[in-house]
Amino acid sequence: MTYLAFLALCIVRPTFLWPMRRCPTGAAAPCPTLRRPFMLLTISTDHRPATDLGYLLHKNPSTHHRADFGFGRAHVVYPEASPERCTAAVVVDVDPVGLVRRRGPRGSDFSLGQYVNDRPYATSSFMSVVLGKVFSTAMAGRSKERPELVEQAIPLNARLPVTPCRGGEEVAHRLFEPLGYEVTAQAIPLDLRFAEWGDSQYVDLTLTATVTLKGLLEHLFVLLPVLDDDKHYWVGPDEIDKLLRRGGDWLSEHPERELITRRYLRHDRQLAREALSRLTEEELEDPEEAEARYDAQEQAVEKPINLNQQRLDAVLRAVRASGACRVLDLGCGEGKLVGELLRAQGIERVVGMDVSVRMLEVAARRLHLDTMAPSQRARVDLFQGSLTYRDARLVGFDAAVVVEVIEHLDPSRLGSFERAVFGYARPSTVIVTTPNVEYNARFVSLPAGAFRHRDHRFEWTRAEFANWCEQISTRHGYTVVPSGIGPEDATVGAPTQMAVFSR
Repeated sequence: MTYLAFLALCIVRPTFLWPMRRCPTGAAAPCPTLRRPFMLLTISTDHRPATDLGYLLHKNPSTHHRADFGFGRAHVVYPEASPERCTAAVVVDVDPVGLVRRRGPRGSDFSLGQYVNDRPYATSSFMSVVLGKVFSTAMAGRSKERPELVEQAIPLNARLPVTPCRGGEEVAHRLFEPLGYEVTAQAIPLDLRFAEWGDSQYVDLTLTATVTLKGLLEHLFVLLPVLDDDKHYWVGPDEIDKLLRRGGDWLSEHPERELITRRYLRHDRQLAREALSRLTEEELEDPEEAEARYDAQEQAVEKPINLNQQRLDAVLRAVRASGACRVLDLGCGEGKLVGELLRAQGIERVVGMDVSVRMLEVAARRLHLDTMAPSQRARVDLFQGSLTYRDARLVGFDAAVVVEVIEHLDPSRLGSFERAVFGYARPSTVIVTTPNVEYNARFVSLPAGAFRHRDHRFEWTRAEFANWCEQISTRHGYTVVPSGIGPEDATVGAPTQMAVFSR
């Protein structure tokens, strides 16, 4: 069955998408009967007294709350409200005909798309907009009657009976489990009478965790459009601020932050790159101070053997040995290596790239780009970019150096890094350095089992690094020569590992 036929089925006989045709029975307040399909979210707790949920949501359980939107009307009611258990239900009655009328004749790429869609039935960005308005005070973390509850984690259960989940149930687990939720995502069949049709792209989603209500609402606000992989409105630069405001406390550490950012911003690459850049920076802190603070532990550990300078010297020797004239410094940070490369003979052009705009500003000041002689200035450039995306600006260089960078990437993103650098940019020489975790035992100031830098996602043994290098060289047609940097220990090797890939 085609997707268009499936959507037509939703309109003609959408019973599988209707978890119920009216508000839950037993509500503490009068509950309207809804004539159209609707979205549903329930939030429950057995915290004692459970009716504290009403104070946190700023919605009295004895009242039926309504709010009007351009796409329909939202209702907040309480199917149950007792000291033992309390449930708040958010019911969104979307007006599909009204949406088409307001949108006008140019609102869709094809005429049936105005009428044949799942927007009135499935939880989507409409629900995020509703949450942002009807629970704005709760999401801001304010409660006049119970201020002590705002920062208190309580047992919460959120259920969304019909939720689009583009990419399958696994995506729901990947998005919510890192935030501490127990996730149940049950696929909804296309039709119970025709099992051979299989499952739809919708799930009955239940999230359970002991978490603050503010945190739950923020997670839902950001991740519901991500699950759906769509939004009902145009996305512009202001959406970055919204994303960072609601996800700033947790998104930067989320292992799927790139997926979340990309989908939330509707796959706009420029917006996603800017958002990721801002996510990886320390808010409200001078970049030079942030860099010094982040590197303090690593510098303290490695300073006795002057490892940083030894790395720079080794990389410079490898660049000169390759005969490269045009060199990329990927993950250039504050520009130390860029400055060394500019002073090296035979190198005609140096380009530094980093994901952090603030660090690039530090590098520009460090290199004195504003006062540099024109002939020298023409040899150097700095720009913002990500190591995990294909970028045409990286093509055409003789050598690329990646110094102490890969360990800051999540292991799941190493494949993207490999494809972007070795598969797409394909410089003649690639020089990669990374810590040797075996040597950590020789650093007396480093606690057992700790990494050298708090932002390291991993640190490899010599065997693990050699295996990774061998796989890359085989897949992309490079030869690789591994070596060590720093004092060599007979048992654990050198503190830094380096690989020179040549094509």
